[in-house]
Amino acid sequence: MKNLLSQLLASAISTLQTEGVLPTDISPNIQVETARDKSHGDFASNLAMALAKPAGMKPRDLAEKIIAALPPSEAVAQVSIAGPGFINFFQDRAWLARQLQQALDDERLNVPAADPALRVVVDYSSPNLAKEMHVGHLRSTIIGDAVARVLEFLGHTVIRQNHVGDWGTQFGMLLAYLEENPATAEAELGDLENFYRQAKKRFDESPEFADRARERVVQLQAGDEECLALWRRFNDISLGHCQAVYDRLGVSLTPADVRGESAYNDQLAEVVDSLQQRGLLTESEGARCVFLDEFRTSEDKPLPVIVQKAGGGYLYATTDLAAMRYRHQVLKADRVLYFVDQRQALHFQQVFAVARKAGFVPEAMQLEHMGFGTMNGADGKPFKTRDGGTVKLIDLLDEAEQRAYQLVQEKNPELESAELRQIARAVGIGAVKYADLSKHRSSDYNFNFDQMLSFEGNTAPYLMYAYTRVASVFRRIDRDMHQLDDLAPLVLEQEAEIDLAAHLAQFGNLLQYVAREGTPHALCHYLYELAGRFSGFYENCPILAAEQPAQRDSRLRLAALTGRTLQQGLNLLGITTLERM
Repeated sequence: MKNLLSQLLASAISTLQTEGVLPTDISPNIQVETARDKSHGDFASNLAMALAKPAGMKPRDLAEKIIAALPPSEAVAQVSIAGPGFINFFQDRAWLARQLQQALDDERLNVPAADPALRVVVDYSSPNLAKEMHVGHLRSTIIGDAVARVLEFLGHTVIRQNHVGDWGTQFGMLLAYLEENPATAEAELGDLENFYRQAKKRFDESPEFADRARERVVQLQAGDEECLALWRRFNDISLGHCQAVYDRLGVSLTPADVRGESAYNDQLAEVVDSLQQRGLLTESEGARCVFLDEFRTSEDKPLPVIVQKAGGGYLYATTDLAAMRYRHQVLKADRVLYFVDQRQALHFQQVFAVARKAGFVPEAMQLEHMGFGTMNGADGKPFKTRDGGTVKLIDLLDEAEQRAYQLVQEKNPELESAELRQIARAVGIGAVKYADLSKHRSSDYNFNFDQMLSFEGNTAPYLMYAYTRVASVFRRIDRDMHQLDDLAPLVLEQEAEIDLAAHLAQFGNLLQYVAREGTPHALCHYLYELAGRFSGFYENCPILAAEQPAQRDSRLRLAALTGRTLQQGLNLLGITTLERM
């Protein structure tokens, strides 16, 4: 509806420009917001106030001319002026009911497909294979996955890329330790953190071992087949750990999506040569760097992008440049989204700029760093174990499921243990994911089990329970909420019905926003508001006890669309819905 109103307003502005009422050289940013006071309308725009000065008119006078120039639309029942010049729109109830019926008749809820559909590379998760996944990997993994799901649902071609850290000097140390302890390595690799600590201890305590580890780095980079075999074995085991976490979290990453740093190793010298040919390289203290005028220190000194160290080694920037070139040349990406800690913002600004100057990517290819904040403990301090160590992600998920099991068991002591475990798994994992996704990704947030597992407030359990309330209505009449063809049509009469219907009609626009901005928290907020509006509807508009059969049928349709929208929305967030809790 907002898009439609924006188009109507744009048409009115064009007409007024043709008539000479408005200057032809202005391109106003048309904004339509949901009205706070429903007595004044469903939607409002401040366009008349924004254009009053260039028009040389009073806002209310200009608002009258804008309204007069609006093209007719069956979606709009009435347009009025409020306050200093707000243009308020009342949407037509019959038109709104038809929109909801179209959503009910469509498996995709009548969400329009993206036009144009793009090839979008989504770079997310990207753990370091030298260690097990920890809580620091959670945000990249689940935020990236939610956005990837939304993009896919809208019809974009999504290419997931898990740019794992599977190359570098630390692997010499790990391979030397693996080689030194072949008998016990398999068991020790079951705990990667311990394996890494033991290897590091040997490296620090034994000069002979350290020399051997450095030799393994040289041999690995030179393509020594024996070293490569050990390296592949380590990576396979480490990636197995990662995939177990992905499966537990219910994210859509697969082994086929892994394309780590090692995949670009053979291309790094070529990347540096290309930069040299473009005249972009400068030698500084033995290192080869790119200096760009737009990146300078607070003392106005140029900031380098180092692509090759004095000793000949390459850096993250070199690998990222190779990956960008690959994503353009091979993956044919129109848009690339990087879900990486926002503390890496400068790094991405620099490598994006270098990639464009070097011709690795065309200007039309969108490169976007979707940065996110840190995850802290309930006390606001960095999330750590009791002994100060890093919290393993798998341990966090174990605790979430156990807490959820205790909670669900208290509420449903009559349920069998197997069903309790199934519910606890969905609630526990869903709660962890939603607590993160419901915060703006750029914000730091405090991890708190008690808050995230609450059945009140903006939490996964609250939304999952809202869906079960809808499901219970249809279970009572033994009807599938997807099979409503024999019911009377949808008619909107009560204020609670209209309020719920208007919110349901915004689902498609909301998904377009999430896809554009990479902000799943907006979908969380939408679903939370939807659950609240359904609660108001449920309390004020009896469904099965409605006064008239036609009214009952209409409300069943409205409830069904609410349930399907909640289910689809939670699915896009990677959260499982339950028929009962």
